[in-house]
Amino acid sequence: MIDWTRVEELRAEIGDAGFAEVVDLFLDEVEEVVARLHAARDRTRLEDDLHFLKGSAWNLGFAAFGAACQLGERTAALGLGDTVNVKAVLDCYAHSKSAFIAGLADPSQRSAQAA
Repeated sequence: MIDWTRVEELRAEIGDAGFAEVVDLFLDEVEEVVARLHAARDRTRLEDDLHFLKGSAWNLGFAAFGAACQLGERTAALGLGDTVNVKAVLDCYAHSKSAFIAGLADPSQRSAQAA
């Protein structure tokens, strides 16, 4: 679910303080898009929203969420946005976020989370 190798690479690249800022920014920006997807009746932005979420997810090691966004983005790009299971994408985010926060707080939780 979480690519902890990617998480640690990012932390090493930017340091602990920078990493904390990236996590905060990621959560703020993703939560904004997630809220929009929860409320959206109009799916005209779906492909763009999923593209944004995919990139953000993979940058921070949210492997499963990034993959779910990629699948939805590709489906929307084919003009099939109405068939994208947005609920499944959002559920994947919720589970990934919980796993990420738990793994940051207690690294022993990471071994139970396969990427």
